[in-house]
Parts: sequence; C-alpha cells; structure tokens
Amino acid sequence: MNKYEVAMAVTVIVGAQWGDEGKGKIVDLLSKDADVVARYQGGANAGHTIVLEGKKYILHLIPSGILHSQAICVIGNGVVIDPVVLLDEIELLQSKGIGITGRLLISHRAHVIMPYHKLFDQAQEDCSIETKIGTTGRGIGPAYVDKLNRTGIRVVDLLDEDILRNKIRLNLQQKNEILEKIYNKEQLDIEAITRQYLTFDKKMDEYITDVSIYMNEAIRTQKKILIEGAQGTLLDIDFGTYPYVTSSNPTSGGACVGLGIGPTQINRVVGIQKAYTTRVGGGPFPTEFSDDMAVQMRELGEEFGATTGRPRRCGWFDAVIARYAVRINGLNCLALTKLDVLDTLKEIKICVAYRYGKKRIENFPAELKVLQQSQPEYITLQGWNTSTKHIKTFDALPANAKRYIETIESIVEIPICIISVGPDREQTIMRDVFNL
Repeated sequence: MNKYEVAMAVTVIVGAQWGDEGKGKIVDLLSKDADVVARYQGGANAGHTIVLEGKKYILHLIPSGILHSQAICVIGNGVVIDPVVLLDEIELLQSKGIGITGRLLISHRAHVIMPYHKLFDQAQEDCSIETKIGTTGRGIGPAYVDKLNRTGIRVVDLLDEDILRNKIRLNLQQKNEILEKIYNKEQLDIEAITRQYLTFDKKMDEYITDVSIYMNEAIRTQKKILIEGAQGTLLDIDFGTYPYVTSSNPTSGGACVGLGIGPTQINRVVGIQKAYTTRVGGGPFPTEFSDDMAVQMRELGEEFGATTGRPRRCGWFDAVIARYAVRINGLNCLALTKLDVLDTLKEIKICVAYRYGKKRIENFPAELKVLQQSQPEYITLQGWNTSTKHIKTFDALPANAKRYIETIESIVEIPICIISVGPDREQTIMRDVFNL
C-alpha cells in the first residue's frame, strides 16, 4: 500500500475553493465502485455537470452517482429540497433510461423550499444596495432561515394534509404581508400551495425514509459509501468569505449533521480544487485575473455556471485557500481538476501568501477588509505548451506539468491523488490507486 492508497469505507468529497471545482465529475468517477452516494447540504443552487459518452448531464439535487446502476443515492436532511426541481430531474433521468425506483432515498427530515422562499430570495437580492451576494434566487437562503427560525416545512409534513395546511397558513400570515407591503408582490394562496405540495408528496412518497437509519445500517454492514457536498469551503456559512457565502456548511463537518452519522464513521476526506481558481457572484478574490486574462481563461475553461449560466470570475491557483481548506476539512488528499485548461499558457502562477500593507499573510484571514485589500504573492512556473487531454498516467505528463503539481503538493502538504485533464470520465489520472 502506497501513500495514495488507503482502504476505507466512508469517503467525503468536498469543494475546496468557492464551488464549481468539478465535484460532479469526481463523484461520478468514484461512484462506479460505491454502494451508496449521499448528498448532505445545499439545494438546487448546486449544479453538478457530468459528461458521459459525449452526453452532458446537469444535476442539481440528485447525487451524481445516480448514473451508476448499482449505487443507492441519498438526499440527506441537511439538503433543502425544491420538489419542482427534484421531480423534473427524476423525469429527465427516467427519460434517458436511468432507473430511479429503489435507488433514490430522501430524508423525511429535509426541509422543503416553498414558493415564498423563491420570491423572498429574488426580492431581497434586488433590494440589496451595498452587498449583493450573488444568490441564485432559488430560495435556498430563505428556506434555511425558516429552518433556523423553527417555522420551516419538512418533507415529513407533506404526509399529513392538516399539518401541512396549518403550517402554510401560519407562514403566509406574516409572509404575505411582507410580500405585499414591502416588496410589492401579490399575496400567495394557502389552498393553492397546499394542493400543489400534496401532489408533490404523492410523487415523492416512494422515496421518503429515515436516512439516518439507512446510512448507519449501510456503515454497519460495510457498504462502500461516498458522501458529496455542494458549493465549496470558501462559501461555508461559518468559514467562508462571509457574508458572500451560502446558507449551509459545505465543509466536511456538515456531512455528519446533514446525514445523521457520527464523525467517527468518516474515514477519508477528499478536497476538489481546480488547477486555477474561480468564483461566482460578489466577494473578495485575491488572485482574480485582469479583464483580458479572465476572458481568455473563461473561454479556455468554459467557465459559466451550471445552475445560472453566469460567467465565473477566474484567477490563479491560491495555495493560501488550499492550505485553509486542508485544515478546515481535515483533507487527506486533493483532486486537481481542469489541468488541461492551462495547456497553452506560457507561464503559470501560484499564490503562496498575501501582502496586506507591510504584513505577509500565510493563513487565510477572516476580515473581509483584509481580503479585499490584500495583494497576492506569487511564484511563477513555466508552462508546458502541449495537450494533456489524452494522458493517462502521471509519469506521462510533460515535465513542467508534473513540476506544477509537485509544487502545489509541497506547498499544501498533502498529495494530489486524482488529476482531471478533461470533462469525460476517461480523462482522469489516478495516482496511483484510489479505492473506496
């Protein structure tokens, strides 16, 4: 057994930048050996793009492992579920001949996104003057607000018509007033929403279960389990670039509370990072490119959001972020994606520290002002100026590409165990063996 190979049963996959790192491909790739693939937080604001035999699949709620017939896919209680999106995905997958029956499980404790959540999300972002977060407008934040405010509606509430109607009525007593008097929106109808969500329940009922019981039994019987997060470490509500963050915990700790398993059950955590850095929406971005370079990289990497289609902001690889992600998540190794996007660049930079005034910063700061005003300190490496898209082994990579990877490893101090050189499953280098 070498330093890259560890025999384990429960692996957590986390985004180690600002999301959009290519988690969908890596989860899909590793799912071929998994018995269970589980999602633990976020909602339809996530978009995992998978390319299989030239066909592109974009999933927002259902775990990427659904494309592998042996995998049971689980949506945990930490996820906020939009029934419209969920049922559309089920229909799409079934139309492609991908079986869902008996393979999809939904936690009865998961909270449900309601129509008023979407209206509030969009209205609040439109009215924000100083701090536009860059929300997707899909109701994620307001749904989590209701969850913490103890007024949320859970999947289990859909099973009882009286309970559901009463909860909707209590919510709309307040929310209709705000929608009408503050945001100039029409009031929502209690009965119409109740009927709609009772219809959703009938279509979702066969998938609903106690996910915590299922997950712990799967662990007890030594199933191979892959747990996937949405978004990324720097969007974590506690550890991200607050307030430019999501409304949940994409970091590895979120896997426990989002699925109902104990921390001692997790054996390995893999962080996904691009070979450069991107983010969507507002917020500080120390290594962000100038406009011309951003346009070039956006075109080379097809950097447009899978959920929103928005152009992503692009910058050089940030090792300060990488070290932070290693510490916060307890990462065992990294998967480096989109190495091939750098194939044509003459020089490639890595940010190793920030400069804030006369101060050199090596650890990721919490202060927004410091991040906004910091200047990146770079080292510069020579590019390799040849395609890596066809390469299957680390040894076959160009010397300068290997040097780039080894430099990141030495700075971050964990191995890079997976290297992606293209969007397809087959365009992946495994170092040396990566077993679930």
